[in-house]
Amino acid sequence: MGAVGLRALLDSVRYEVLPAKATEDKVLAHVPRDVVVTVTASPVKGLEPTLALAERLAGHGYRVVPHVPARLLRDEVHLKEVASRLREAAVDDVFVPAGDADPPAGPYEGALPVLRKLSELGDPFTHVGITGYPESHPLIHDDLTIQAMWDKREHATYLVSNLCFDPRVLGEWIARVRGRDVTLPVHVGVAGPVQRAKLLAMAAKIGVGESTRFLTKHASWFVRFAAPGGYSPEKLLTRAEEALTRPSAGVAGLHLFTFNQIAETEAWRRALLERLGG
Repeated sequence: MGAVGLRALLDSVRYEVLPAKATEDKVLAHVPRDVVVTVTASPVKGLEPTLALAERLAGHGYRVVPHVPARLLRDEVHLKEVASRLREAAVDDVFVPAGDADPPAGPYEGALPVLRKLSELGDPFTHVGITGYPESHPLIHDDLTIQAMWDKREHATYLVSNLCFDPRVLGEWIARVRGRDVTLPVHVGVAGPVQRAKLLAMAAKIGVGESTRFLTKHASWFVRFAAPGGYSPEKLLTRAEEALTRPSAGVAGLHLFTFNQIAETEAWRRALLERLGG
């Protein structure tokens, strides 16, 4: 990949972290303040750990993006409380997926009703992200996910693509999104340099029920990490160069799934920037 294009992507990164006990200390120790930190939400543990960590990290000077899954919201009152709490913490960016809670905690089964409700509340957040699926969603047909993106686009300011390990699929997905006149900037979801053993350990720590769901839903990830030669984010980025750097793609940066391997992810990014002369 051309050094200029790759440096630009590496300079515009978001680190996705899980709200575990040691996450705050790991972020403070290893993540520069100019790197955006997004905080996931658990269908088992609910929104509270996400909101609490987002508040603390914002207090430390980070730009934080909490995940607010629709299916974890109890009702409109709960949504208003969450929005008010985050704004008081100076959080101006949220990511609104449908979420995996089954059954939902309240009336919202998908992201669109929540996005519409936020608009009715006067758009309390400057930035609102929604999900894109380069690789097929396990439960939803590809055409429906693209249509959902179209429906949600007027309420959002950017897209975050789910994990993709295939540069060809990634390029074709970006082309399909743009072909539907969805012009939102895209943050491309890429796994950091996590090892398969650590991914398995992380899955075990998030709870028995949730681990089963995680492993079932993302079984293909483990195949990728266990492939001969292992997984390399740099290899994926190199092969996806054209798809990611052409102006028409509208790629705003990388969304790195750290799986809480935060030190390793930042060390990889810095080392690659050094090799590129950044």
